[in-house]
Amino acid sequence: MIRLIPSAALFAALWLACWPACWPACWPAVAPTSCTAQDVQPDTVTIPQNAADFHLFLLVGQSNMAGRGKVEEQDRKVHPRIVMLNKAGQWVPATDPLHFDKPAIVGTGLGKTFALDYANAHPDVTVGLIPCAVGGSPIATWEPGAYDAPTKTHPWDDMLPRARKAMEAGTLKGILWHQGESDSKAELSDVYAEKFHALIARFRTELKVPDVPFVAGQMGQFDERPWDEHRRKVDNVHRSLPQQVPNTAFAGSEGLNHKGDQVHFDSASYRELGHRYFVAWRSLMSTSAANR
Repeated sequence: MIRLIPSAALFAALWLACWPACWPACWPAVAPTSCTAQDVQPDTVTIPQNAADFHLFLLVGQSNMAGRGKVEEQDRKVHPRIVMLNKAGQWVPATDPLHFDKPAIVGTGLGKTFALDYANAHPDVTVGLIPCAVGGSPIATWEPGAYDAPTKTHPWDDMLPRARKAMEAGTLKGILWHQGESDSKAELSDVYAEKFHALIARFRTELKVPDVPFVAGQMGQFDERPWDEHRRKVDNVHRSLPQQVPNTAFAGSEGLNHKGDQVHFDSASYRELGHRYFVAWRSLMSTSAANR
């Protein structure tokens, strides 16, 4: 039998006592090192029992809706009346990153700021965000059965059951869309208007919300990357949407900055864009009230 000398025995006892606490630092490849909104436990939020008090917003499109901004301290703050549907289909506190399309690069987006503005304007309701955007997805992948190879997802088919599940608990108050960069090409821009208008109709039909407000945001306007005719064509589809499809609005991107890649907004610009989406959504409510 091998006997431990007192110092060795003491070392062994201390090691066993400290092991559960120190092993993540010793084995970073195995242990998680951070916690995101996707990891928060669902029992930390309270959902209104009355669906009329739980206002939902669907976040759809590609990477500038998913968010690629640097996550800063203010983006991590939890609001007691703002929640999100995580990847597992559970309601959790809404903190950036909201999305999970590309975990290695996803970051701050516009959805949280929009929700903050909405919650401040509606103090008696809880806001539920339904993140479904997929970075790099062309509009053709937002059709039934379509497959997005880079992310190995089916944007439309994956979104639909998530939205329907959320609507079991709440009321859909709006659809927020930001997309178009992947369709700013010769072979795609010519058919963008037809596909976009059909998509809006499909959202409203499949979710059984024929008059739900729909807000489309403008692609980034950056001096370092001037628009060509195809991007201008897609932009015109977005701009003219309110004149083409009822109960839709447009949120502009004038004066916003990119994060350095000439494609994605920086964090401050995402927050400003979230404010603009809310103003656009609110304008639809004003118009609706005026027409009653």
